[in-house]
Amino acid sequence: MDRARAASVLKPRFCVAIAGLVLIGAAAPLAVLHPARWLTPGSDPVGPLTTTFAECARPPADPQGAWLFEVGRAAFRTPELLGGQAARAGLACESCHQAGRRNPDFFFPHLSGAPGTADVTTALFSSHRDDGIDNPKPIPDLSGPKSSLKVPQDPASGALTRFIHGQITEEFDGAEPPPAVLAGLATYVRSLDPGACPTPARTPLRVADQLEDARRAVRAALGALEHHDAPTAVLMIEGARWRLGLIDERYSASDLADARGALRTADLDLAAAVAAVRAGDPHAAARLDLWLARSIAWAPGLEREEPRSLYNPARLAAAAGR
Repeated sequence: MDRARAASVLKPRFCVAIAGLVLIGAAAPLAVLHPARWLTPGSDPVGPLTTTFAECARPPADPQGAWLFEVGRAAFRTPELLGGQAARAGLACESCHQAGRRNPDFFFPHLSGAPGTADVTTALFSSHRDDGIDNPKPIPDLSGPKSSLKVPQDPASGALTRFIHGQITEEFDGAEPPPAVLAGLATYVRSLDPGACPTPARTPLRVADQLEDARRAVRAALGALEHHDAPTAVLMIEGARWRLGLIDERYSASDLADARGALRTADLDLAAAVAAVRAGDPHAAARLDLWLARSIAWAPGLEREEPRSLYNPARLAAAAGR
């Protein structure tokens, strides 16, 4: 994605019309927050928007497996993986499966019944799997017992990889994913383990955690470049940019302009790195290394301003009129 589009992409494209429907979620003052779009109208947004499930994962110990885990983790968290209306709406795998678990608050008009459900055989997102029936089902917990999941995860069977491929290309009309991304997603899902769930189950949502998500995606991109895999590197960098966008919308207050400026400069640098990867620039990896180094300097400013942002439950409650 070139630099000219960077500013428009930084803010996640959450305000969209789908099949003639305007997505209405939490109270209007919170419309700036992308996750607020997937809440039941009139519900209390404070808990769902200021806490998150803790991740239950046991990453592989070997270097290749560990890299694939990071690739899958980043892809799981970016709408760039999916296609069609889902990508335009800003939906990612994590929208339904928060931290690889489930999102009990997820509500999408004409896709959900009760909160925490979704109809995955609807024409709203898929031109392949529409069955003409309104049949939303509970979103499964991918970190639950393996025996409770409908798809076998034994690597030898290949069933999980085929299932994920169908989810991307058929359920959401996405493009063919790079092989490493597909392998990474399977590795990530296999690594989700109820025995690895920390206590408490939910933790406060913090800017430091979302910044680290962005850094992890950039490190995964560096691994992809070491593997001479430009398509995977591009998706990883776009995943990092998406994370910056999610942070940026929490700093929308007029007195947080400096924080937004730092984020937007960081996004422009990543946009330039994407262009370099696509052009085959041999210095693309150096751009990413420099971005990681620079993030050490600007990240503390965001953390200092966090109490004045919409990460703060009191600020968010006030914005929602609660």
